[in-house]
Amino acid sequence: MTFGSLQTLRDKPIPQPRPKGGYRDVPIAFDGAANAEPLSEAAAFGLAGQNFYANPRNPPYYHRIPGSIDAIVLRDGAARRLQSVNTHLAAADLELFIFDAWRPQAVQIYFHDQWLPAELKRRNPALEGDALLAEVETYWAAPSAGEDAPSPHSTGGAVDLTIRWRGGDPLWMGSLFDDASAIAHTAHFEGAATDAAFSFSAEEARANRRLLYWLMRDAGFASNPTEWWHFSYGDQMWAQLTGADAALYSGAEYNVSP
Repeated sequence: MTFGSLQTLRDKPIPQPRPKGGYRDVPIAFDGAANAEPLSEAAAFGLAGQNFYANPRNPPYYHRIPGSIDAIVLRDGAARRLQSVNTHLAAADLELFIFDAWRPQAVQIYFHDQWLPAELKRRNPALEGDALLAEVETYWAAPSAGEDAPSPHSTGGAVDLTIRWRGGDPLWMGSLFDDASAIAHTAHFEGAATDAAFSFSAEEARANRRLLYWLMRDAGFASNPTEWWHFSYGDQMWAQLTGADAALYSGAEYNVSP
């Protein structure tokens, strides 16, 4: 069997998530040992990836995003957990492929304040005010608002990724990375098996999203319910979704080489 023992995870439904709203009210353990972990390049842990925002072949944008960096960096604790996921995937000749991890605030601001609001308005000119902001923040967190409320990707604990055949093509997940619509919701394909129009494409996407979800959850990550690719370890969203008393990671700075 192609997926071997991993097939059981492809067959296991994704459960309803806890609400992620209000996660920035969760306290942060600033003095905890985890928060002293450095940001390191994913490649140092044997993790594959390419920064999506620094590569102009990045649909639907097709341009290098202002402020993006070439490197993929994340907290050491998160990186070690991704290594453990790769250990399981290796049995089926699969591996993780990272799109983004720690993210400069310039990138967060660009999408939250400029690109996505403009795109949503283009599609629905009636969207404005609080309704527009709510739709934006379904997919793009507000930029960091002080040390007690960092955006998830600024902590180094949030990571955007998929699964691919080792060194090859990604598994089919049913949507583009960064698709800001309901098709991006992690459990979008759950419950549709009885639909007469349910396709082979949808079945494959459902199975692969399940595989990614369970492998990441078992490694200690929490899944962002509105983005199949986004997982958190140690940040405030992780604490909210897992019921932890406090987040492990505050915002972090990474010195980009000139």
